[in-house]
Amino acid sequence: MPSPALPIAVPDLPIARICDIASFEGQRVQLRGWLYGSRSKGKLHFLQVRDGSGLIQAVMFKGDVDEATFTRANHLTQETSLIVTGTVRKDERSPLGFELACDGLVVVTAAHADYPISPKEHGVAFLMDHRHLWLRSRRQHAILRVRARIVKSIRDFFDEGGFLLVDTPIFTPNACEGTSTLFETDYHGQKAYLSQSGQLYSEANAMAFGKVYTFGPTFRAEKSKTRRHLTEFWMAEPEAAFMDLQGTMDLAEDLLVRIVGDVLADRGAELDLIDSIRTEAEHDRQLKPRREALATVQKPFPRIDYADAIAQLQALGSDVQFGEDLGADDETTLTQKYDRPIMVNRYPAAIKAFYMKHDPGDPVRSMSVDVLAPEGYGEIVGGGQREDDYATLLAAIEKHELPMASFDWYLDLRKYGSVPHAGFGLGLERTVAWICGLPHVRETIPFARLMDRIRP
Repeated sequence: MPSPALPIAVPDLPIARICDIASFEGQRVQLRGWLYGSRSKGKLHFLQVRDGSGLIQAVMFKGDVDEATFTRANHLTQETSLIVTGTVRKDERSPLGFELACDGLVVVTAAHADYPISPKEHGVAFLMDHRHLWLRSRRQHAILRVRARIVKSIRDFFDEGGFLLVDTPIFTPNACEGTSTLFETDYHGQKAYLSQSGQLYSEANAMAFGKVYTFGPTFRAEKSKTRRHLTEFWMAEPEAAFMDLQGTMDLAEDLLVRIVGDVLADRGAELDLIDSIRTEAEHDRQLKPRREALATVQKPFPRIDYADAIAQLQALGSDVQFGEDLGADDETTLTQKYDRPIMVNRYPAAIKAFYMKHDPGDPVRSMSVDVLAPEGYGEIVGGGQREDDYATLLAAIEKHELPMASFDWYLDLRKYGSVPHAGFGLGLERTVAWICGLPHVRETIPFARLMDRIRP
């Protein structure tokens, strides 16, 4: 690959990425990146250089460079962009296993000296205000690399399973999860909403292609400031024709086991780093080290009938009653004795969406499931079997007083070749928070959108 053009003279050497540095052992290369930190000791400068793929130490000996370069290296400001050259050599003391014996330095742009994020512990509000810079820290790198691996795992799982990726609209004329959490906007004189879920459209796609999934941003205007909620978040939503509730639970279970296995195999070092850089408050939560906590995430997951879940909670002192949804505290209490996600199924139909199929054996209940993560992380998957009968769905739309004009196309799916079908939505950010052991979802996405935050 040709070198990117720069408005400065650059060395004619191979460009090495730090993540691939082992393959350049013994070679003279150039690294393009930013100064993460530095220290000096007599005739040596130790430059910590990051390039977005990793962090490496470049050791500059006074005798290997000219006087001007050695002097300049002693006055570099944090986050100065630069190009360093040198020979890659093994160093067992380095976490990376290698360092760069530096013999040259080109400053691309000197950073201002007042870089706001220092090694001291900053408050959350300050860090969120400077999120565009906070992203450069090691912990944030590790979290977002885990997120990227989870995204790849999800795509690989569904692609390999014969599911077709089919995108669904962001602008919609109708609600999927209830009208109270919709972001409304003007759409050329018509009322439209930002999508809460791609599910309804995915049902149409499933009737066309059999097995599909969508993976993209969704929006909820919930006035919630809890550690589990964002107003803009990503969901993976599979939908399959000829699938029932049992098939949905099996699919969700297989997906979560695959995600955890892939992260443990490929991002163990990142999990260890996250464990090593925790605030005092996080240490107080006494979470297990992430590798240890995730090693038990194997099939089968406990499958708990909603009625049994209510009975268990009441025995543990909760005042929750049959017919009520489980709150965050209830979910935390219910999962405390489990070392893997649990599947609470067949919730009352009255607390689920209009499209959820009623349990044929108990019409008060629905063919629904919520997957609750251990350690208090709550619902990471919600789904179930959809109503496939035209007359029943029509009655549900009328009962909920939904605008028929917005759902006529959705009813068509039951008129022309209806079949049992099911699916679920997996919340990406909650999944990342659970796997990384984070106290809040705000660190699971590059730029979090919260009820009280829309910048940067």
